[in-house]
Order: sequence, then structure tokens, then C-alpha cells
Amino acid sequence: MSVLDVEPTTVTAAVAACATAARGAAPALAAAADQVIDGALAAMATRLSGARDEVLAANAADLEAAESAGMSRGLLDRLRLSEDRLTTMAEALRLLAAAPHPERSIPLGELAGGLRLVERRRPVGVIGANYEARPNVTVDVASQLVKSRNAGVLRTGSAALGSATTLVRSVIAPALSDVDLDPAAIQLVPSADRAAAGALVALPDLVPLVILRGSGDSTRSLAQLAAQHGVRTLAHADGGGVLYLDVAADLSLGIELIKQSLDRLGVCNRLNLLLVHEDIYATALPVIQEALSSLDIAASLPPHDHAVGYEWALDPEQEATVTVLPVASAGEAARVSNEETSGLAACIVTSSATTADEFMAAYAGTGVFWNAPTRLLDGFKMLGVPETGINIDKVPGPRGPVTYPDLCLRQYAVLPG
Repeated sequence: MSVLDVEPTTVTAAVAACATAARGAAPALAAAADQVIDGALAAMATRLSGARDEVLAANAADLEAAESAGMSRGLLDRLRLSEDRLTTMAEALRLLAAAPHPERSIPLGELAGGLRLVERRRPVGVIGANYEARPNVTVDVASQLVKSRNAGVLRTGSAALGSATTLVRSVIAPALSDVDLDPAAIQLVPSADRAAAGALVALPDLVPLVILRGSGDSTRSLAQLAAQHGVRTLAHADGGGVLYLDVAADLSLGIELIKQSLDRLGVCNRLNLLLVHEDIYATALPVIQEALSSLDIAASLPPHDHAVGYEWALDPEQEATVTVLPVASAGEAARVSNEETSGLAACIVTSSATTADEFMAAYAGTGVFWNAPTRLLDGFKMLGVPETGINIDKVPGPRGPVTYPDLCLRQYAVLPG
């Protein structure tokens, strides 16, 4: 039974009930055959297509409430579902169903005494996810968890709770039942209270790993709270794409990439900081400003009264802004990108392979692009499957778009020869 069908007395109790139900369903999910897992994902795609009217109606109600509350243009765009977006979501589910499963057992070699060493991949068990008001993420994360054979506890923002509830009840849960998997494997916290996020990262015995997506400060606070409770996190706290126009750039290509990078304002991999070689700054700036103006985007020019890497997507009042800064070289552009931004992604626009190599070697961020927009740093666009988030940690482990092969634990097994 889903916790959506009960009335817990407190937020903490609601989250704990979700986690307990997911844990109960986890062993059967972990043991499921590949064809059963893929059948569940295919059933989600079918169910999503069949429930279009219901999902769109729930989303329209969420949008109406959000608009009445004064939600910004970029955030409304993240919240909005449409026929086209539902079609894309269904196609992503079908692609995920067809994607290969990682080997569960990989021979590594032989040990003394005729023993064999094998690396096994095991599900985590139950994985939590706290994410912003983006209904499509409900399906993205749930499908990745099912593909990796992990149960899950999802918690979304209040603005998207109606849409997410409909997606769980009408798409995800019945699709699991269609292939005789326990629908309790994917839980959605039924409370809009923000305290639910804190409760989710405080259950190490039930939910040892939580995926965190959202605004920088809130996500960092949750990661710190999780650490205090012994819960590991995959945090996606900060974003902001960088584009560097080199002295050898094709300006028309650069303008096209700027426009491609600003098709959506509320996403992490949009253009945030535009660096321009100082030798072309004076001539390029009017063209850049004209392009930004055509998109209703403001240019923040020097001298800046904010940090160079300030992430405009997290500022509802000024999200339609791009910071512009002249730099002396590709090396300085890489340094600014490394030191002043989150390190999510950076692009160099240049016709010089030597300069491109210099920039790409110096930039240490998660994604680096040559004559291509940072919007491509996305699990679906790059890898052909949905993502649970984009990890920019500077430690070993999954980095960049986190997808189903990353959601596992290694186990070393020593066996007789």
C-alpha cells in the first residue's frame, strides 16, 4: 500500500512510513529478472500515454496555483508539462527499457590457492530523492531507480505535488503492478511540508543514500544534515553554464550557441556566464546584447555588483540575466570558470584547435565543450537515458549525469576456482 492512501500524524511519521514500505518491497525488486524490470519501464511509457489527460489536468492545477503565488517565468517553465513533454518522457522510458543492464558479476582474476576474485554489483536498497518542482523528475528518478533495482522514496516541492501524485498513482504504481512487482517500491511523500526533506535525510537505516536536487543553499544544508545522520548524498546543488568567445571565434556561431543555451532559464546547464576575449569585446558586445535582447535577457556588464559566477537561474527576480565579462586569454577564461563558478560545464567557441585544447585541458569542471552548448550536459541528451541529477563533486564516484549504472554498490567476492 502507498503512503499516499493514509494520513500520517506527522511529517516525520509520513516519511518513515514511506521508507518502511519501500524497504519491504526492495528485496523482490532487487531479485527481479531483467525482462521484468524492462517490462515495468515499458508499462510506465504505455501508462503515461494513456493517462495524458489526467496528468495534464493535475499539472494545470499546479500551474494555476503557482502563477497565483507569483512564481517566476523560469520556475513555471520547469513546472509545466505539455503534450510534447509527455511524449518525450514516454520515449525516454522506452529507451531506458531497451538500454542494456550492467553485468552483475565481473571476473577480475585469480588469487593464490586457486581462488577466483569477482566483482559483484548490488543495489543500494532504498534510495531517497529530494527535488524541485519539476514533475518530469518524478518519472526520471523513479525509472532510474527501478532500472537499477532500487526502491525509492521521492519528495518534491509543494508546487509540483499534485502532478507528482498523479504520476505515481496513475503511471508508476500501476506499471509496477502490471509486471507483478510491488508498487510500494516507489513511494512519494504526501506532505508539502519542507520538514519532509529534513526527515528524509535522517533515516540511515532505512534510506542510506539520498539524491539531492534544487537550489544551492537548501541542497547544501540538506547535505550537511544528512552527514550528521550518517546518510550519504549525491547532491546537485549548483549549476550555471559558461560560454567563452575566443578571439578566433566565429561570431555567428557564438551567437547561435548563446541562443541555444538560453532556450530554458530555470535549468542548471543554461548559459550563466559569458566570457569574451578582450580583443573582440568591443565589436562583439553590441551583437551579443542584440541577441540577448531578442530573448528578453538582460546582460550584466562590468563593473559587477555581484559575484562573477552568480547563478541567475536560482534568482526568480532576475533569472533572465547573463553575466558578461572580458578576459585576456583562453587560460584566463578557464581560470575564471574554475575559480568563480560551480564547475558544472563550460564551452569554448573557437576555430583554433590549439586554443580549444588549451582551454579543455585547463578547465576542471564536469563537462567541457568545443563549439557546442552546455545544455548538452544532460543524461538524456548525452547518454540516451534519463538522469537522477548532475553530480559535480570533486571526489571519486559518479560525476556528471548520474544514471542507472551508477546507482549500485561494489561487492568483492572470493570464490573457489
